[in-house]
Amino acid sequence: MLTELCLFLKNWFEIEKCYGDFRIADGVLTYSDGTLPPLQDGQYFRIIGSVFNDGVYLHSPNASEPPSEALRDEEFTGSVWCLALPKELISLADEISAWCAKYEGADSTAMSPFNSESFGGYSYSKSSGGSGAGGSGTGAGGWQSAFASKLQRYRKV
Repeated sequence: MLTELCLFLKNWFEIEKCYGDFRIADGVLTYSDGTLPPLQDGQYFRIIGSVFNDGVYLHSPNASEPPSEALRDEEFTGSVWCLALPKELISLADEISAWCAKYEGADSTAMSPFNSESFGGYSYSKSSGGSGAGGSGTGAGGWQSAFASKLQRYRKV
């Protein structure tokens, strides 16, 4: 969700960009020579130029689990951006994920992109209000509309 959220905001909160040849092995990101990018434990980073791993991840090399189970092994030439995501934005991403699970899931009544349908003598219309409930799921802007007021302060134009 953080990758999609930063893309929507047009704001990556980058503080440093590293370019070169990188290797991901067992969930650990390093330069090809084995040195680590300048990331702190618990810092988010963005990978660009990878075949399998473009996106935002959490760096945690001292954890008992691999730094990111989502990273697939590969070598690539690209960039790694060191990010400074605000805690409030990370919490908001969790809130948006929960909203999406509720209103944009396959079993959600808001799943249909149609505001009205009619067939075989039957017809219905969904609410078009922007309250975040009922018919305001994917068809009326989804999470972007539901969280617009909270996202505005982070958005770059």
